Amino acid sequence: MKLAVFDFDSTLMDGETIDFFAEALGFKEEVVAITERAMAGELDFYASLVERVALLKGLPYKKVEEICETLPMMNGAKEVVRGLKERGYTIVCFSGGFRSATEPACKALGIDADFSNFLHADEGVLTGAVGGEMMYSDAKGDMIVRLQNLLKVDRKDTLVVGDGANDLSMFSHADTRVAFCAKPVLKEAATHCVDIKDLREILKIV
Repeated sequence: MKLAVFDFDSTLMDGETIDFFAEALGFKEEVVAITERAMAGELDFYASLVERVALLKGLPYKKVEEICETLPMMNGAKEVVRGLKERGYTIVCFSGGFRSATEPACKALGIDADFSNFLHADEGVLTGAVGGEMMYSDAKGDMIVRLQNLLKVDRKDTLVVGDGANDLSMFSHADTRVAFCAKPVLKEAATHCVDIKDLREILKIV
């Protein structure tokens, strides 16, 4: 068995989910600026996530669902999933973003499982609180080790794909590490870099 783990925002999906939410509330630029700094490794991931989600307070959860149904998938997303499955990979998505986005997208793409965070809502409206499996900068590394143990997969049979600083921890546990249109901090830790927005390029690596 082989394991492939993909980041979601700006990797499987073309953009940052939280930026789409912020746009609906009219303050996208403020959230984008925080996201950029977090992905570059300039801010603590947990602190930046809590700060950004707090700004979403008041957004109707129905609007969250509407936005998540129309998120743009990255070019080649379906093809890379199909191609990796043909090569014997179990495919999992780790996201520092939100289950409301990863669950429908991963189901549509045919991805085996997704791990992400949950936006708290009360009476159908976001409260500005967040919780879940991927809140911290080392969460992806912790989870990939657990999956490798569960599936009996070695690091030499593990492929990881991401774009930002919060993907560094999972890069530590895989021999094939793809930085996809990534920040410099992640490229330094990668074995391969893909600098065009086409996930099919990964099929040339494995």
